[in-house]
Amino acid sequence: MTTIKDVAKRAGVAVSTASYALNGINKVSAATVEKVTKAAAELNYKKSGFASDLKRSKTNTIALILSDLSGPYFSELIKGVQEVTASNGFDLIACSSVGGDKSTASKFLKEKRVDGAIVLAHNISTDLINSSARKDFPIIVLDRDADNPNVVHVEVDNRKGAYEATEYMIQKGHSSIAYVSGPMNSHDNEERFQGYLSALEHNNLSYQSRWKISGDFTREGGYRATKMLLAQQNMPEAVFYANDEMAIGGLQAFSEKKVRVPEDISMVGFDDIQLSAYVQPPLTTVRQPKYEAGALAVHLIFQMLDGEDVDRTYNLGTEFVERLSVK
Repeated sequence: MTTIKDVAKRAGVAVSTASYALNGINKVSAATVEKVTKAAAELNYKKSGFASDLKRSKTNTIALILSDLSGPYFSELIKGVQEVTASNGFDLIACSSVGGDKSTASKFLKEKRVDGAIVLAHNISTDLINSSARKDFPIIVLDRDADNPNVVHVEVDNRKGAYEATEYMIQKGHSSIAYVSGPMNSHDNEERFQGYLSALEHNNLSYQSRWKISGDFTREGGYRATKMLLAQQNMPEAVFYANDEMAIGGLQAFSEKKVRVPEDISMVGFDDIQLSAYVQPPLTTVRQPKYEAGALAVHLIFQMLDGEDVDRTYNLGTEFVERLSVK
């Protein structure tokens, strides 16, 4: 059976780009649409008919389960999910995972209240995801892997992105670099931490455990973690924040103590949320394809609901964005 991946390969584009073209989403050029449409015709690819098959579709609804609905990181992800969902005639329910496996969001998984789910919430357990996923109830996870044929893993290359960010600071002459982390049970955080460690090791720099401080992926957490760094007698030359929100909190903490960025200390974030380009100084960061990850996740759900075979893992690249927060 021909899949969207086959069409993308024939057209010479990314899977997400092929998805946009076939779903009429105004994110690609007319030439690209024509190229993808031609490839689909050559391969006799049929767009998912699941949305119109009411007999097989119980609710015509997809759930998006996030750890925090208010975070700026999630807006582009939600947009990507929403546009592909709507183009297939489905509704979207976005819900918070506050409460973990006892949350209202978990009931959508346990009780199959929707036709499929996308999960980016480290406090929803892998056991719950594995026990909930079925052939007719596929789950896409964006923050972990899971040993279940009905669970597909869409991941950004967090390790490579973190490695490039740390390597950049090292090449700028910084030999002491702190790491402000997300939650300890976050897969994304662990991958970014491993990328950071790999860059240190590659450059024969020692890891200092006192310079790894948790900021919980929140602006307030980044502020508190930076205050803890400032309280130490020996400050590092640079800080790698595992996401931009924490970095923005760090900027505030440094400003309050009259520590200048980047003159006194350099810093890099991760995500490239919109605000990162507008803080002072503009934040050097790692851009990840938030919209694309969301759009691809939904497209995979529709493929799986149509009985198509898909890969178990999809890895999306990152892009290093150089601004003014590193000297």
